[in-house]
Amino acid sequence: MAGLLALTGLAVCLGLGIAGLVLAATEGGTPLVWLRRLLDGWLIAGSLLTLGWVLLLHRADQGSDVWPSLMGLARVVTDILVLGLLAALRFYLNRQERTATTVAAVALTILAASDMLRILLPAPGVWCGIPLAGACSVMGLLLVAVTPWLPGGASAMEVDRRATPVIAAVAAFVPVVVCELALAAHALAGGDIDVVMVVLAGSVLLGLGARQGVAHADNLRLMREAAARDARYRTLVDGSSDVITIADLDGHLLYVSPAAREVFGYLPEDLVGARLPLYCHPDDMSALLHAVETLRQEAASGTSGPGARVSCRVRAADGRWCHVESTISHHPEGLIFNSRDVTKRVELQAQLEHLAFHDTLTGLPNRALFADRVAHALRKRTARTAPPAVLFVDLDGFKAVNDSNGHATGDALLRLAARRLQDCVRAGDTVARLGGDEFAALLEGEAGACPFTVREVAERFVSALSKPYRINSIDAVVSASVGIAVATPGITPDELLHNADLAMYQAKAAGKGRIRMLQAAPADDAVR
Repeated sequence: MAGLLALTGLAVCLGLGIAGLVLAATEGGTPLVWLRRLLDGWLIAGSLLTLGWVLLLHRADQGSDVWPSLMGLARVVTDILVLGLLAALRFYLNRQERTATTVAAVALTILAASDMLRILLPAPGVWCGIPLAGACSVMGLLLVAVTPWLPGGASAMEVDRRATPVIAAVAAFVPVVVCELALAAHALAGGDIDVVMVVLAGSVLLGLGARQGVAHADNLRLMREAAARDARYRTLVDGSSDVITIADLDGHLLYVSPAAREVFGYLPEDLVGARLPLYCHPDDMSALLHAVETLRQEAASGTSGPGARVSCRVRAADGRWCHVESTISHHPEGLIFNSRDVTKRVELQAQLEHLAFHDTLTGLPNRALFADRVAHALRKRTARTAPPAVLFVDLDGFKAVNDSNGHATGDALLRLAARRLQDCVRAGDTVARLGGDEFAALLEGEAGACPFTVREVAERFVSALSKPYRINSIDAVVSASVGIAVATPGITPDELLHNADLAMYQAKAAGKGRIRMLQAAPADDAVR
């Protein structure tokens, strides 16, 4: 009666333990994945059970009492079945989650060894004064007590269904090989082969065949998923307007997406094998090589940074320079470049910047850009450099020409006047249109240092602007009033511009075609 109760208790505990591990094995993954885990567990447990049964029959053949050995084997069965599932699950866990499962598997192995020693060794099973079975039991129970407090012991078994190491694939086959060798040795030794042994061995072989079939089906599923992902990514890459390039760490191109033909005019297959920097503008080459070298050093050191973004110009097949923005990231084969042609955006940005700081009618710098250049000229002035000079020019009689001949004639006159003013100064000087019929000029260097030189430029302005303008068979005539202001120490840009404006109004007040100069102290200096 006591033996029956013991067997019943072991069966209940065995069922509960296996049920818990089965739930853990089926947590996450597809049915094929968790079925393979269960079959792996059975291959391990079934093989060990068969081995244990062979040892039990071997003990019976020696004339020992089988019933106590059978009771001991029942305990071993519990340990082995739970150990089989733990061993199968252990290899599917992430590295940081394996500690608790590994210790639990070791504890069950020691407990199983303890029960096996009680079966195989004669009483009391003492070696050098140490009771082997009792020592193994104590050690196994201590490890079981420690297991929940180890990393991964209190967390759910979240198995990564894609990361299956090689050892996980072959772990279930090792006990099968050992089992078959034990069966062969038992048969060669003339041992009896009973129904239980045949059923256990047959179930292991059937499990092995089923496991291989499940693994093959799962591999086919993974291959279909991989092919679908590859087709999806290939569609995205081929349909993208960005040029995607993969290069090894030495800079050799391994892959170039089809967009290279549309963006740069090159065939992708012609670019494969070439080396960076390919068709890069010489002025932008250092920035590109620096970014590539930084990522190459990261790859060599095993670190993975956020990547790099590089803007450079790339020569297209037709010889034009394309403005390209590239994002460079790490790739298993080296580096991956995601390059986008931003030429239109750069040109639009340059156009907008030009419109923001230039007059649309004449193309000259406007008031904002002229004020900025005046401020820059004052900032870079030192005690040994000449002070800059500013000339304000107003066209006398322009309003009459504009009103009598129309705005088109007036606009044409302003464009011609702008060209004449530019012809009167050096390349390093600045001529700007402030608005309406008002212009300005910034003279730097020797021109600003010598009043006579400034006056000479002003006289050229008056002479050039006073010549007739031939516009649509009309000879339009205007004159010019010029105000001059030379920078003095400590003067601000606004004060310098104000002085030139004040001198120009003084020239207009004195009559058409006049020049006035305003220096440190406001004073009229009639030159004409």
